[in-house]
Amino acid sequence: MRNTLVPHIFNCLARLPLPASRALGTLIGRCVWLAKGRSRRITLKNINACFPQLSATEAQTFAQESLIETAKTATEASVIWRNSWEWLQSKIIEVEGEDILRAELAKGRGLVALAPHLGNWEVIAPYLASIAPLAAMYEPAPIPAMDDLILTGRSKCNITMAPTNRKGVCILLKALQQGNIVGILPDQLPKKDAGSEFAPFFDQEVLSMTLVHSLISRTQSRVISLFAKRVPGGFKVIILPADEAIYSEDVVQSVTGLNKSVENCVHLAPTQYQWEYNRFRLPKAHQEARAQKKFAFSCRKDCDTPAQ
Repeated sequence: MRNTLVPHIFNCLARLPLPASRALGTLIGRCVWLAKGRSRRITLKNINACFPQLSATEAQTFAQESLIETAKTATEASVIWRNSWEWLQSKIIEVEGEDILRAELAKGRGLVALAPHLGNWEVIAPYLASIAPLAAMYEPAPIPAMDDLILTGRSKCNITMAPTNRKGVCILLKALQQGNIVGILPDQLPKKDAGSEFAPFFDQEVLSMTLVHSLISRTQSRVISLFAKRVPGGFKVIILPADEAIYSEDVVQSVTGLNKSVENCVHLAPTQYQWEYNRFRLPKAHQEARAQKKFAFSCRKDCDTPAQ
């Protein structure tokens, strides 16, 4: 039943005008807050960790607003998938920093566009594809019918979808070698078999992807970060240069630059970030690997310590 119900709900939502989808998102977000479930708990935990200076009341207000904004993203998504680029273009009220994007793209080395889970990231791929051919990394949905719906919505407008596997990485490399744009959501936990390193994010050590570092190393591509901020009547696309550390040959420094690039975006619209994602958890396989690494380092340190 779930396999047919969820796509049907999204198809119904797709017919709503944008203001109505946002009103529905506000209602859903408030209900999620009042339910006092897992999303509320994780959101508060993450906000308290990243913004320790907030009072309990301020953190709760922040968390409630964040859940509402995330719900709006969900209700807006199918509306964006269903409509044309021309419709979406009319909803992009302003673009800030497009000169940065075009200047980096003009260097001819390909451009990696980091689009964190901030504002409505479904706006970003069509916007980028309106400027140059885009290959966007994509995690298939667990429900086949939902996956078809998402792919149909995202694959329009000169966009090539690249799955999160070896084949997908090859698609990204080819796009960069051709001087095109590659779109990546940089702020999710890497898969077990994907490259990863620990690096700070809002002063918290988090497991972070090394894919962007690998792409830069192999293609000498340039990097920007951007997001679509939700504003009255539509969206404002904001483009920033990536933190310079992202170009470091040292993988940890590069990944630190990646996370700093995301942070720089989040600071511009903090309540519109997807704080209910359990970003700071550590999968069991990585816990074991990290424990072994710490143990090996401790043993090496003991061996290097001269006898008294």
